[in-house]
Amino acid sequence: MDTDPVLDTWHYVLAKYAKAMCALERELGDKHDLGPSEFEVLDRMVNHDSKLRVQVLCGEVHLSQSALSRVIARLEKAGLVERGVCPDDRRGVFVHITDKGRALHAEALPTHRAVLAEIFSDSLVS
Repeated sequence: MDTDPVLDTWHYVLAKYAKAMCALERELGDKHDLGPSEFEVLDRMVNHDSKLRVQVLCGEVHLSQSALSRVIARLEKAGLVERGVCPDDRRGVFVHITDKGRALHAEALPTHRAVLAEIFSDSLVS
């Protein structure tokens, strides 16, 4: 049977993604009480020195607006981020990472990177 290289690549990507997400869910959850999406939001926010508009963050983390809102709500409840309304446009919502959020991100970063290194080490080109 002939194989389609595009389909083979797609199946490879899906398998790696599923393996990575399961491992991240387990490791980040067990060690840091974070889910992969929560870590990803913190990871994106840690590089921003000031508040970030939720719409911009939504494009960076590849979550739907409603999914991102739920993640932000969980992070806010844990004291890891704070939300605020844009003073110039009351429809706009800003979010920024707290010191507690930065500390947890720094603690979880080695776990996150170790999981990714383990999953993708066989895929890296020398």
